[in-house]
Amino acid sequence: MAKSQQTYSKSEKEKKRLKKREEKQKKREQRKAESKERGGGIAFAYVDHNGHLTDTPPDPTKKVKVEAESIEISIPKTLPGEKEEFDPVRIGTVSFFDTSKGFGFIIDSENSEKYFCHVSGLIDEITEGNRVSFELERGMKGMNAVKVKQVK
Repeated sequence: MAKSQQTYSKSEKEKKRLKKREEKQKKREQRKAESKERGGGIAFAYVDHNGHLTDTPPDPTKKVKVEAESIEISIPKTLPGEKEEFDPVRIGTVSFFDTSKGFGFIIDSENSEKYFCHVSGLIDEITEGNRVSFELERGMKGMNAVKVKQVK
């Protein structure tokens, strides 16, 4: 008589797989029942007259009518007299400069910010303690001082 191909471990694995499937089906049915009890509707969020999110509708008496023409999407235009002149040239003091390595730092006299300065951005020779005029340019790690001239 031939032995059955089904071993004990195979039958146990099959029982576990069927049990897992049944549990999954029960959980699915339970979730469906809970969603029907809650109503299953979409929850709404309202914006009140202060711009805050609430779960209650806003009070219609506090509604403000806004004209579409009064909404400005761009930057307001400036009049010719309002235009502020910006001087790109700044004044500062050299706090550190290494001539062998070719870089240093300049402290701005207006806002006490420290800016990096490279020898390629120099017009005049500078040393520590000199008063200099310079312009700012965006570099890889921040603002750099360029067109550096010594002020006498």
